[in-house]
Amino acid sequence: MLEVKNVKKSFDKLNVLKGISFNVEKGEVISVIGPSGCGKSTLLRCINMLEKPSSGKIIFEGIDITSKNTDLPKVREKIGMVFQQFNLFPHLTVLDNIILAPVKLGIMDKDSAIKRAEELLKETSLLDKKDNYPEELSGGQKQRVAIAGILAMTPKCIIFDEPTAMIDPLGRKEVMDTILELHAQGITVVLITHYMEEAALADRIVVMNDGQKEMEGTPKEIFSQVEKMKGLGLDVPQVTELVYYLNKMGRNFPMDTLSINEFIDLADKNGYNDDFSMEEVKSDWKPSETILEVKNLTHTYGKGTAFERTALKNVNIAIGKGEFVGLIGHTGSGKSTLIEHLNGLIKAEEGNIYFKGKDIFENKQDLKHIREKIGLVFQYPEHQIFESTIFDEVAFGPRNMGLDKEEVEKRVKQAIKLVGLDESCYKKSPFDLSGGQKRRVAIAGVVAMNPEILILDEPMAGLDPKGRAEILSNITEMHQKLGITIILVSHSMEEIADIADRILVMNRGNVEMFDTVENVFSQVEKLLAIGLNAPQISLLMYRLKGRGLKVPTNIYNVKKAADILNQALRK
Repeated sequence: MLEVKNVKKSFDKLNVLKGISFNVEKGEVISVIGPSGCGKSTLLRCINMLEKPSSGKIIFEGIDITSKNTDLPKVREKIGMVFQQFNLFPHLTVLDNIILAPVKLGIMDKDSAIKRAEELLKETSLLDKKDNYPEELSGGQKQRVAIAGILAMTPKCIIFDEPTAMIDPLGRKEVMDTILELHAQGITVVLITHYMEEAALADRIVVMNDGQKEMEGTPKEIFSQVEKMKGLGLDVPQVTELVYYLNKMGRNFPMDTLSINEFIDLADKNGYNDDFSMEEVKSDWKPSETILEVKNLTHTYGKGTAFERTALKNVNIAIGKGEFVGLIGHTGSGKSTLIEHLNGLIKAEEGNIYFKGKDIFENKQDLKHIREKIGLVFQYPEHQIFESTIFDEVAFGPRNMGLDKEEVEKRVKQAIKLVGLDESCYKKSPFDLSGGQKRRVAIAGVVAMNPEILILDEPMAGLDPKGRAEILSNITEMHQKLGITIILVSHSMEEIADIADRILVMNRGNVEMFDTVENVFSQVEKLLAIGLNAPQISLLMYRLKGRGLKVPTNIYNVKKAADILNQALRK
């Protein structure tokens, strides 16, 4: 159905695609994965001709769509594209967003378009939201509306460019379920993702590296090559990594094991030691000294209007000096509203916020100082970069604090080093960096102000596994070397599990849990009930315990799980 033949693409003499070729059969789901900057998004934009290849051909249903005579609007009707950011018009209702393109392009009249849109909304369980506006939807719902908008054009192929990068676990599942339903209907899907468990659902995977095809094969063929994937800066599903470590311990399990069900089948066939028993150890860790306290905090948006929505309901938390807190919750749970209160960006309408025992809103003149001491790094901070050099970008905050030149230089150098960059980058333009490097520069700009508390809102969002690992390593190093308090918002349970002291779980504006990592991830059923998830390893241990094996469920580290299961499994 789709053939990519030796496609090359250059921008200002920079070779982004260097001759990539692969075929996609009708009705297949193909996942394209690879490190950031490898050319994935450029490739997909070439496939539906948002970018024209410098050379090579793209054949769709036997027609060369790269030729001069191609009717591009017709091509884009048949090859739809869903982007990472929700491409919806905020001033239009859900229904109007869906019918806009087919009516404007003359594909169908308005009545037919409305009928088709309502059918699509029913299929995606969103018919009751047809008169809502995008801002009233969750991230997963917005992305499903965007998919419905493409389906209204009756495409034969849909390209997804990281459609789940910015949404919570429940939203990701909703979107992936929708994609698999498209597959069942015979629609061809090409999917870019940085989540390996999503790539594992595809029929085939194309692995890209440096503008070229590095590997191609089924998910089992690709993910069984653990060391090669890690060498490319990519991940494998946690269960596959578990098998890898068990085999290093002398086991002989198939390396193409991808799912929890597959592993349990293998373990059952292997058998368990009858005398094995390991108790679950509960943790009662508490901070020694409180630096930030929230008391009875409530916040309502649109108070007294038809759009009134209570985002926070009587929130009470105390965060310790030097503590690392992971903040998780479904979309709309109140996470962003909470962190914007913590450094005074939103004024508390009910309740109080205390920094080192003092109400941050007691004196408006103190708020500037508070925001220096409680630094907040927003989602996609690289979009706020504006200086011409990296040094000047990082120096912007300290200079605004009125510090002398020597102190500014000292802070900038320390911050740049802490985020993993070196002196050679000082005079470079931040706009020439990769996405992950830009994000590190943005974080350095806040760190250079010497905050006592650093709040990071989804700092790993949209990055590849290597980029996420680098950012996490930088944040961990800052925490250890500077001794600052860190509050990290994340949708990735696996990443947050390895670094946090405690996890704060928000649900519908309430504090659902605020406990140690072990204690939170031992409550798998509770997490699933509120639309969250646990690391795949925690889910596996939970399932094994449910089958009668006496293993602890508060395990979230793959190596630790391998050590335990190597003891539990019969030799």
